[in-house]
Formats: sequence, structure tokens, C-alpha cells
Amino acid sequence: MNPHISLVVLAGGLGSRFGGAKQIAPLPGVNRTIMELSIEDAYNAGIRHLVLVINAAVRAYIEQEILPKLPEDLEVTLVEQRLEDVPTEYAQLAAQLAAERQKPWGTGHALLCAKEAVVDKAIVITADDYYGSQAYQQLVQHFKHSDNWACVAYPLQQTLSEQGGVNRGICALNEHQQLVRVDEVLNIQYQDDGSLLGLDDKGQARTLALDALASMTCWGIDKRLFTILAENFADFLGHHDKGNAKEYYLPDQIQYGIDQHLAVVDVYAAKQAWMGMTYKDELPLLARNIAALKGLSHK
Repeated sequence: MNPHISLVVLAGGLGSRFGGAKQIAPLPGVNRTIMELSIEDAYNAGIRHLVLVINAAVRAYIEQEILPKLPEDLEVTLVEQRLEDVPTEYAQLAAQLAAERQKPWGTGHALLCAKEAVVDKAIVITADDYYGSQAYQQLVQHFKHSDNWACVAYPLQQTLSEQGGVNRGICALNEHQQLVRVDEVLNIQYQDDGSLLGLDDKGQARTLALDALASMTCWGIDKRLFTILAENFADFLGHHDKGNAKEYYLPDQIQYGIDQHLAVVDVYAAKQAWMGMTYKDELPLLARNIAALKGLSHK
């Protein structure tokens, strides 16, 4: 079984904490974006279709500076995530919010925007996280023998920051290494005794294993998820807070698929470290680490 697999890169965020469009920020000394390196890794794993979900503000840069450097036989589809991309019955609401809401609707909506571009299976990542080349190999191999969804998850200790506490989705698995749920744990950081402590959604302290697996948005999905995303997005708009802060999150919809027995998610422990950034001052260290992992020249 050799299914058609697309790489979907969610690159529509505005990077408010970063201070700009971090998905197009070149790594210093490497002079390539994380997104370009991830696309290269996926291409080397056999992916020949790329779907970039972007915002209008970065379209010209991507078309002029990034697309010409991609392999000629890589089919590229650009999709813009826009606030007005909502079901017809909510068009008036979207128009009203457009004047006051700056952020897109969230990762669930971003992926929903790619619905028509994905043919069969898809690997879904974010543009500003580096997952390592083997993550794509793991997911491509998965789809050769399974129709389940999949997730490459990362040992928690490899996703921490020296800058302070981090929020992570901790994977709870069954005996078959399949996802039961993802628990959001906040402000995870080392304690003086070397243990890891975070806060659960009720504000209660939770001790975490160093090798607990964290979901970092590296999913293998198929067209079934788009049906869920479309149906539940209408419900989201109709029943939830419609103000500036509310977002439609992808992990919530994957959880819905699990809870409703619509999908099974196989979880694979990552073979390489995850690397990501939130603030611009993290770029130099991130660049050195990625360059070392990939054997790139770093000037």
C-alpha cells in the first residue's frame, strides 16, 4: 500500500510573542527557515505534495523567496487561512469580528482550510517547529501498513526550555501504544531535586516522568478528520465564545475522533529531538542545534 501523502504545514500564525512572522524567519548562520528544512526532510522521506497554509501577509515573501528553492518535482498548493472562511450561515458573524479579531481561528481551522487540497493521507506539522527527518520516515512507513491516524510524540525532557516553564500536551496511551487522550499540563519545569513538575487544568501540581511523551503537532491523518473539522467548526461558532481570544484547536478535534470511536491514533516515540522557538532571542541557539543535527554549514 503506497497512499498519496501530502505534507500540510500550518504557517498562518501571526507570531505575537515572537514579534513577527516567525515561520519565515531565516535561521542565522544557516540562512534557511525551519519550514524549508522540514519540507526538505519530508521530501527525502518520499513526500511529493506540499500544502502550505499561510496568511496573506507572508504570501508574497513565500512565493518569491521560498518556493523557487524547493525541488522542481514537489507539487505545491498555497492555501490562505482567512477569518472569513466560515460556513455560510456564519458569514455575517465573521465579517463583524474581522474588524476586531487579529488572530486566526486556530490550528483546527487552519487545517480545515486545506480540506480541498489533501487527496488522501496527510502529515500535519507547524512551520516553526523542527521535528527531525526521522519523524517523516516514521509516518510514511506507518501509512504503508495502516489506515489509523498517527502521532510522533517527543520525550518531555527534550522539549523543555531554559527560559522557564512550558506548556505541553502529555500523551496518555493504552497497552497498544495508541492515544487515549492528550492532557494539557502548564508551566512544566525542573525542581531543585531534578524532578519535573507542572500544573493540570485544575491548577493542581502534577509530577511528570522525564520520558513522558509530549504531542508537538506532528500528526498523520486522513480525510476523515476534515469531516470532523467541518462539522465541529460550525458547532464551535454556534455555541462558544465568539470573541477575540477563542480558538478552534486541532488536538481537541483529534480527541473528538478518538472519543467518538471514529479513529484510532497510533503513537510513535520520536527518534530525534524536537526543536522549536517562541522568542527571537532563541534563534541563534536553535540555528546551531539544527545545523549540528542536520550536518549543515553554520556561519
